[in-house]
Amino acid sequence: MSAQNGPGSQRPQPPQVQGPPNPNMPPAQGQMPQQPGQAARQQPRRPQQGQPQNHDRFRPRPEGSQQPRPQQPPMQGQPMSAPGRPMQPQMQPVPGQPMPGQPMPGQPVMYAPPPAQARVYAQPRFAPTVTQEMRNRAGMQAPQQVVTDTPWTGAVRKTQPETEPDSTGNIVRLVAAILVLVGLVIGLALLALLGGLSFGVRLFGLIGLAAIPLLGIIAYVLWLDRWRPQPKLLLGICLLWGAVASVILTLGFSLVGDIALYMIGINGVPDVIGAVIQAPILEESTKTVLLLVIVLAARRYFEGPLDGLVYGSLIGAGFAFTENILYLGQGWNDGELPGLAVTFAMRCLGSPLLHTAFSTCAGVSIGLAARKWPWWSLILMWLPGLALGMILHGFWNASMTFLGVLGQATRDVMGGMLPQIIGLIVLSAILSAAWVALGLILRRSERMHTQNMLGDYANTGWLTHAEVDMLGTWKGRKNGRDWAKSFPGGKEEMKTMIRTSGKLSTTRMRVLAGIGGEQERKIERAELQQFADARERLLAASKQTAPQQSMR
Repeated sequence: MSAQNGPGSQRPQPPQVQGPPNPNMPPAQGQMPQQPGQAARQQPRRPQQGQPQNHDRFRPRPEGSQQPRPQQPPMQGQPMSAPGRPMQPQMQPVPGQPMPGQPMPGQPVMYAPPPAQARVYAQPRFAPTVTQEMRNRAGMQAPQQVVTDTPWTGAVRKTQPETEPDSTGNIVRLVAAILVLVGLVIGLALLALLGGLSFGVRLFGLIGLAAIPLLGIIAYVLWLDRWRPQPKLLLGICLLWGAVASVILTLGFSLVGDIALYMIGINGVPDVIGAVIQAPILEESTKTVLLLVIVLAARRYFEGPLDGLVYGSLIGAGFAFTENILYLGQGWNDGELPGLAVTFAMRCLGSPLLHTAFSTCAGVSIGLAARKWPWWSLILMWLPGLALGMILHGFWNASMTFLGVLGQATRDVMGGMLPQIIGLIVLSAILSAAWVALGLILRRSERMHTQNMLGDYANTGWLTHAEVDMLGTWKGRKNGRDWAKSFPGGKEEMKTMIRTSGKLSTTRMRVLAGIGGEQERKIERAELQQFADARERLLAASKQTAPQQSMR
């Protein structure tokens, strides 16, 4: 067998194996010596290409350690050997069997290496490890025409884009989501009426004050979600769930609990127990149960910890918004303008991110399992995040209660509020800084995850590594948009490519994890076709614009 690697390889070569005995060859001992010209009559043996093992074929290598590609098979009857090595006799092809390196008849070429060198892409920290075994099991059919290293030049082949596979379940979920959204809006209006607030100037003033921290949280969350935006319908449902449904559920369960205690002879729960134990358990449970519904019903849109942070933050922000309206109204009733000012400073300015941070814990824990683990593990992973949110919530309420009692005992110059104010500022700053930092870390991890998943398509030939670099970095996306907007229709096609690349990263992870089955593979093929069509339309627009600019 010839050398397994091409010329110049530094790897040790396996011992050569002699071919089958040729009847035309005389025996080595006791026979006549070989006649001149007899060796020329031998059928030359086809050199074996030294095909790599299956696990080596799919393993991308860094550019610095890339092995030389095997030589192309020679034409029939033309032997080939490496420089400096003896010519090996050519192996006879077996009738009905493919030559080495060729697929069986009817068998698709799965994850075939492209002409370009493969590349290893770094895996993010907060994402499941993608092993080579997962890539081998998932496989990927190579494109009929491998994309070259210069995709922005060359001929453009116009094709009609395929429609993405859909199902009736998606339509049902969309209708259900719209109905839920309408119901939550109606519930928000009823909640305002049940709270004793009349529609008028005062209500709109309280809503405006409570919306100040809400708008800041929404702006930061949408900035985090820019890399791979989630459906705005889901984001709106999360916000309204926290503002309406979770508040109503919390009040309802509290009422049921008070009635149950009254029936057994207990007149309510002490304030300390209610603030430290009852409130965290009820509020965090009713808020974050929606996260389970989203990840089980629409897992495709809950694909990682960043998605969990986005959804959980909006739920917590909505809950805090409604709670702030109620507390601001109570502050106005207790002390009119001074009472309203103190409540606004303590809740809206001093501690605006508390419920947001508490709900984020469950969202991140679910997101860590959403990419790779089965559905039942998502329910289990909800519990540690839920418990952490309850603990932080209870610790906050206990600290404020203790510092309030301490201030009343010391009678400081601020009427006993100084310890509580200091504790509020310190604890709120720690929680807020942790929440902001976690968002930045997960945002960077999401970008690296996208680049890693798109690397599979580049290593197969659907994309080029230059396209992965462009679509996998903020700078590359910006440069791509700036270049594409120089000709008509280019900016929209570039947006389509960027949006589709985000979908492909999600789809590829689901295929690797074995989620979705054959339907997910159909979606992957449709999204790859959508990306290729957008690229071709982009190239067509750029080629049509180039002659016009040259004529000027």
